[in-house]
Order: sequence, then structure tokens, then C-alpha cells
Amino acid sequence: MAAGVAKSADWTDHEHMRVVRIIPDLAVADINVTATFYGDFLGLSREDLGLDWVTRYYAPSGANLQVLTHDAGAPAAPEVSIAVEDVDEAYAEATRRGVDIVYPLTNEQWGVRRFFVRDPDGHVLNILQHRE
Repeated sequence: MAAGVAKSADWTDHEHMRVVRIIPDLAVADINVTATFYGDFLGLSREDLGLDWVTRYYAPSGANLQVLTHDAGAPAAPEVSIAVEDVDEAYAEATRRGVDIVYPLTNEQWGVRRFFVRDPDGHVLNILQHRE
């Protein structure tokens, strides 16, 4: 650790959750208008997720982002989606730490198990795991 950088004592007592992927979530007014910009202008490939309120775009490098008009299952739209290896463990850790849970651990009909938290600056994060 670099000199002068303090590590929170709370972080030393456990192993951190294992993050698999981080995807930015952008709120948009119209998915179809957005498709013209991200697909035609930026040249990103569009992945149809089978939901009318969210879609994902990929660059040839593998970088990706999601755009959504709202979140069909939750009371708030996330700004970032973070896929983890064990969402139940992540939820238990968030609860243990007293993190502001915006949306409880839920099995969604589209194949993910997830919960939302609010970070110290008010950003809503979607913590998820794809179900097999």
C-alpha cells in the first residue's frame, strides 16, 4: 500500500466480493432514438435483451454499456450494474455494513438475482448475478 494511503480497518476483516463485470447504465427517454445514436453514429453492436425498457451495446473491444428508460422491477433506475460471483454473499455483506439498500434481494423474471444499493454520494448501483 502506498505511503499515506489509509486502509479502512473495516476492510481487513473479510474477503471482498468478487466482481465479474461492471456496466454503466444510462437513463434515456426513448430506446429507439438511442439506437440510432449508439448503433449508427458510434457503430456499437446492439444486444436485444428481450425487454422493451433496456438494451445493451458492445464495442468491438468488448466494452459495453446499457441504456434504459426505467427499471421495470425496481423503484429506482441504477447508474451502474455490477455483476458478482455470489450475490447472496454480497447482500449479506451490504446488510452487515449497514449499506443503504434501495431494492431488496430479488429473483427477476428475466434471469438475474439482484439488489440495489445507494453509495455514499447517492448513486444507485445494481448488484447482480445471472442465474443458471
